Amino acid sequence: MEKARPLWANPLQFVFACISYAVGLGNVWRFPYLCQMYGGGSFLVPYIIMLIVEGMPLLYLELAVGQRMRQGSIGAWRTISPYLGGVGLASMVVSFFLSTYYNIINAWAFWYLFHSFQDPLPWSVCPLNDNHTGYDQECEKASSTQYFWYRKTLNISPSIQDSGRVQWEPALCLILAWLVVYLCILRGTESTGKVVYFTALLPYCVLVIYLVRGLTLHGATNGLAYMFTPKLEQLANPKAWINAATQIFFSLGLGFGSLIAFASYNEPSNNCQKHAIIVSLINSSTSVFASIVTFSIYGFKATFNYESCLNKVILLLTNSFDLEDGFLTASNLEQVKSYLESTFPGKYSEVLPQMKNCSLQSELATAVQGTGLSFIVYTEAIKNMEVSQLWSALYFFMLLMLGIGSMLGNTAAILTPLTDNKVISSHLPKEAISGLVCFVNCVIGLVFTMEAGNYWFDIFNEYAATLSLLLIVLVETIAVCYVYGLRRFESDLKAMTGRALNWYWKAMWAGVSPLLIISLFVFYLSDYILTGTLQYQAWDAAQGQLVTKDYPPYALAVIGLLVASSIMCIPLVALGTFIMRCLKRGDTPPVA
Repeated sequence: MEKARPLWANPLQFVFACISYAVGLGNVWRFPYLCQMYGGGSFLVPYIIMLIVEGMPLLYLELAVGQRMRQGSIGAWRTISPYLGGVGLASMVVSFFLSTYYNIINAWAFWYLFHSFQDPLPWSVCPLNDNHTGYDQECEKASSTQYFWYRKTLNISPSIQDSGRVQWEPALCLILAWLVVYLCILRGTESTGKVVYFTALLPYCVLVIYLVRGLTLHGATNGLAYMFTPKLEQLANPKAWINAATQIFFSLGLGFGSLIAFASYNEPSNNCQKHAIIVSLINSSTSVFASIVTFSIYGFKATFNYESCLNKVILLLTNSFDLEDGFLTASNLEQVKSYLESTFPGKYSEVLPQMKNCSLQSELATAVQGTGLSFIVYTEAIKNMEVSQLWSALYFFMLLMLGIGSMLGNTAAILTPLTDNKVISSHLPKEAISGLVCFVNCVIGLVFTMEAGNYWFDIFNEYAATLSLLLIVLVETIAVCYVYGLRRFESDLKAMTGRALNWYWKAMWAGVSPLLIISLFVFYLSDYILTGTLQYQAWDAAQGQLVTKDYPPYALAVIGLLVASSIMCIPLVALGTFIMRCLKRGDTPPVA
């Protein structure tokens, strides 16, 4: 069976597959947000520490398990212990949930990419109202970029209860996204191995181009100064450490089964320790690199908004007090305001409510992550650049490459256990299995193209993986160290690669990493309990802004089901295996 197993053409293909999978949208839209929230440059301290004590060791563990067992997640953990088949199944379920909703991001990226070739960009101006007497009211209250995202892209409903209908344009983009993924995974490692060169390398080319452009933008230095100025008091904030650990954990894609699947196609003698270090360092370096690009764009956007605000105040005061054109400038604005307030107190108090409080720091401190960063903040900055169509097309092409690269790993985690299964693979060819997985995911994914789809996307994004993955990786670590045996696993690795396992890896696997995962698990569990009724952000068209609402009971039931459906695989499979073994021996399982 091992001889018949497909292999990567060379070790570089494997490394590129891991980089393409690990380096994803989280590096571009979550890490910069965490830097912004938790002390800029000082956030790198907990981030690097967590990379050393959690990221590298757990990545090496998963790669080593996959390479040693030479099977997908279900088969690998069943080989370690027949009772642990549920760990692989849980990984597969989480990857299925992730694939279902993750590809809608690629669909949105396609949608924005197609619209990037219009002049002017459709999100750069508000549309006229029905009477053509002014701009659309919802757009005026929000902004042109928010309007295009919430109204034109999502056509979002006012609440999760108002499901609405499937939007045919996003639905077509979703079908296209799944078609692209299917063509990439059609022939397993043979086709994936070629695609990963593009999905791994092209985002870096775009990031370098964007870096050069970003650094030449007016106000870029304001953004970079904000990022690199350390706020050392944040090092005493436990949430900074928890978020650093969480970012490392999810950014590397631990627990999904994708890394085990990729490593299972390696030659047994492959140096997976070296590759684990390379992949984790490249992944973290990319996060920092992407942050430099993002903060240069942030600086440009914040400076543009700040200067626009100042110009409006200058125009208002010039017209209200009949000042000479050009007399009032940004440098003497505060001085003139004080003079006008003391000299003309009555008139100044009339004008005061119309004056905005302009602050560059508050513009820079506006923290946004996820889809809000990519589809609202970035588009806001792009629309004000010269040759905005080019920069828009480049940005959304990069998002597509990152998204598709991650999808190759997500689908591999589902497909590898299925193709490893003799019953399934004897009845269906690899292409048919891949096609069925893509089709089922695509059909379920149509839920996210409905008017309430974005609310369901947030539910899946927030709850489908967090607690489940922490528990999965905790069980994985305990299984290798204390069920299979650390000494036994160490001797397997030495026989396989010819290299002894040093003290660092053993200390991390046996003690530090599991304790860290337990701490994260307790934090998230207590956070959910203390939060009380779970809430979500709904779009209010009348106000042109997001409002907070409580989830209805059926949405809470779905959240519970998402968490339980993967976690319960572990004890249920173990119980099923125990009962089957008892029945085979002719015994009856003991009743408590």
